[in-house]
Amino acid sequence: MILMDAMTPEEARAYFKRWELVRDVEAAELSRATMETKFQQLAALMASRHLFGPEPDREAQVDEVRDRWSRLRRALGG
Repeated sequence: MILMDAMTPEEARAYFKRWELVRDVEAAELSRATMETKFQQLAALMASRHLFGPEPDREAQVDEVRDRWSRLRRALGG
């Protein structure tokens, strides 16, 4: 295991500032992308699903999410 030195507050602020810049660049790129490009990217993601192994606990995860939504609806009176 590799242990890292603790960050100073200044280093932490610089780290988050860099990620803000990354987020801003990504948002700008996304806003400039055409619908055709976005569709092609989505299609590529969907087509690559077979590259990942099966999820043996997927059904349990789906049930857990449905249960959470059900509890939220009940809690909010829906």
